[in-house]
Amino acid sequence: MMLSTQALLSAIGVGEKSATVIGATFQWFLRDLTGMVGGVLFTCYQGSNLDSNAKMWRLVADLMNDLGMLMDLVSPLFPSAFVFIVCLGSLSRSFTGVASGATRAALTQHFALQNNAADIAAKEGSQETLATMFGMALGMLLAHITSGHSFAIWISFLSLTIFHMYANYMAVCSLSLNTLNCERCSIVLSQFFKTGQVLSPKQVSSMEHVLPSRLSSLTSKGSDSLYKRVHLGVRVSSLDSLAMVNLLQSAGSNHKKAKYLLQQERDIINIITHKDSTAADILQSFIHALVMAKLGDQGGSMSLESQSWMNKHYEVFLLKLQSSGWKTERLLSSSVVWRANWLVEYSDGKHD
Repeated sequence: MMLSTQALLSAIGVGEKSATVIGATFQWFLRDLTGMVGGVLFTCYQGSNLDSNAKMWRLVADLMNDLGMLMDLVSPLFPSAFVFIVCLGSLSRSFTGVASGATRAALTQHFALQNNAADIAAKEGSQETLATMFGMALGMLLAHITSGHSFAIWISFLSLTIFHMYANYMAVCSLSLNTLNCERCSIVLSQFFKTGQVLSPKQVSSMEHVLPSRLSSLTSKGSDSLYKRVHLGVRVSSLDSLAMVNLLQSAGSNHKKAKYLLQQERDIINIITHKDSTAADILQSFIHALVMAKLGDQGGSMSLESQSWMNKHYEVFLLKLQSSGWKTERLLSSSVVWRANWLVEYSDGKHD
C-alpha cells in the first residue's frame, strides 16, 4: 500500500511546480466517486451471496484490494490514461470494502462461540490496527529504500502481493465453518449416500472450494458439484406451460403437505417455495432437491424415490448433522425473492 500510494501521489503531481491544487483535487474526487458508485452496484448484484460464500468472498476481497493497488502503481506509466486507471483501481477497492466488511461480520459470528460477537469484533479490530501500524513502519522504510528504483519497487510489490495472497488463501482454507451452505450441504449429503455417515465441518472444509467457480474447477480437491443443478426460489412465471401443468399436479398430490414444490427440467431441479415457508422448510427443500438429483444420476425414479428417501431418512440425516457439529437452523443461500401460494394440508387436517 505504501508503494502504490507513493506512485499515486507522484502521478497526481505532488512535488511538481506545474501541478495545480484544483487539478489534483478533481482527480482525487473522481477516484473516490467511482469507488462509491462501484460499492453500491456491487452490493446490488452480489450482496445476497456474501453470507453463503463467506470464505470465497473473503479471499476475493483481498485479491481485489491488491489489484486496486496494482492499478495505482501502474498509473504513472500511462499519463494519458491516468484518471481512467486510477478510477479502475478505486472501483476494485470498492468491491473490497463491501465484501470485506460483510464477510468479516459473518466470520465474526463463527468465532463468537459464547455469543460475544461485539467482544470478538473489538479485539479483531485492535489486532488489525496494531498490525497496520507495524506494517506502515516497514512500508515507509521500504518506500525510502526503493525510492527512484523502478525495478526494485516492482520486485518488492509483486513479491509482497504473492505472499499476501498465499497467506490469505491458507488462512481461509483453515476455517472450518459449521453452517450449511449449498456446497457444504451437497458434500455432506453425497457422503451420507455412500457411507451413511456425516462428515464433520473440519472434514468438509478440506473438500469445499474457496476460489471462484471457474478457478475451482482447475484446482478441485474433491468438491461435490451436485448443488449447481439445484435452482432455489424459482419464479413460477418463468416456467413453460408443460412445467406448469406438472407443477399443479405436484401441488395437489406429492407435495400436498410441503411448503415447497420441486420441478425437474432436464438435469436441473427447480425449487418453488411457499410464501409461508420458514428457514427449516427451505433447508428441507434444498436437501430434497439434492436427493432427487442424486437419484437421477443413479438412474432411479427421481420424484417417487426421492420422496420415499425423505420420509425414511431425512430426520435421521438431520440428527446426524447436529451430532457432527453442524447448525441445521437454516441454509445459507441467496435470498429467496420469488415465492408462490397454494393450499397446504397440515397434519391436523386444517387448510390455510
